[in-house]
Amino acid sequence: MLTAIFQGILLSAGLILPLGVQNVFVFNQGVTQPRLVRALPVVLTAALCDTALITLAILGISVVIITIPAIKFVLFVLGILFLFYMGIVTWKSKPGNTSSDDKALSPKKQIAFAASVSLLNPHAILDTIGVIGTSSIHYVGKEKLAFAIACILVSWIWFLALAVVGRQVGKLDKSNTFMTYLNKVSAIIMWVTSVYLITQLI
Repeated sequence: MLTAIFQGILLSAGLILPLGVQNVFVFNQGVTQPRLVRALPVVLTAALCDTALITLAILGISVVIITIPAIKFVLFVLGILFLFYMGIVTWKSKPGNTSSDDKALSPKKQIAFAASVSLLNPHAILDTIGVIGTSSIHYVGKEKLAFAIACILVSWIWFLALAVVGRQVGKLDKSNTFMTYLNKVSAIIMWVTSVYLITQLI
C-alpha cells in the first residue's frame, strides 16, 4: 500500500512540476486576481481536469480514445491552434495599463481557459496515459485506489500552492514589472509547446 502511495506521489509530481502552460496559467491567475478566493475557479478547474485525466488513464479508457487516429488528430490540431492563439493574446497583454480588477479574468473565463490548457494539451494527456496509466497496471484493488488518490492529491495541492504563491508575488509586484515578464515567458512556453505538438503531429 505504501509503495503504491509513494509511487503515485512521485510520478504525479514528476509530471506536474515542470514549467508548462497549465502551471503558468494557474500561477498567472494567482498574481492577477485581487484576492486568493478569486483564483479558486482556475485552481478547481485545473485540479478537476487532472483528476478526470488521471482517473481515465488508470481505468484504461483514455488509452482506447487516444488510439483512434481521428480523435488524436483533432485533439492535436485544436491544441496547436489554441496554444498559438493564447500565446499571441498573452504576449500582447499589458498588465500595467489596467487596474487589478480589470486585468483579472472573470470566473467563467478562468474556467474556460483552465479547461482548455488542461484538456487541449495532447502532450500532457499522453504523458498521463503513458506514465500514470501504465504504472497503475501493477496495482489492483485497494492498492490501485491508493495510487490513484495519491496522484490526484498531488495535483490539488500543487495547483492551490501555485495560486497562493502567485497571490503573494502579486502583492509585492506593485509596478507590474514581474507580471509583464511573466506574460512574455508564458507566451513563449505556449508557442514552444505548440511547435512541439506540430512536430509530433507530422
